Amino acid sequence: MANKRVHLIIEGRVQGVWYRDSARREALRLGLSGWVKNRTDGTVEALVEGPEEDVEALVSWCRKGPPAARVTAIRREDQPFGGDLQSFRIVF
Repeated sequence: MANKRVHLIIEGRVQGVWYRDSARREALRLGLSGWVKNRTDGTVEALVEGPEEDVEALVSWCRKGPPAARVTAIRREDQPFGGDLQSFRIVF
């Protein structure tokens, strides 16, 4: 299975609803590496890498997020796999 890296900007009601921690837990469950953070414009940003199937599973999860979230759009940029990310964490 090929490895993949994806950069995401998630729009909607995604701050103040445990989106980052829920995304972190889901990414760790899937064995992915990367990070997630809140942006000053009210969106959430994430960089995710790992096996393609697992990355796509997290992207799919991000379209809905945790129960209190209301995702309205996701901007996605596929990037070359780097292999330089360790675990999955929330950054500030």
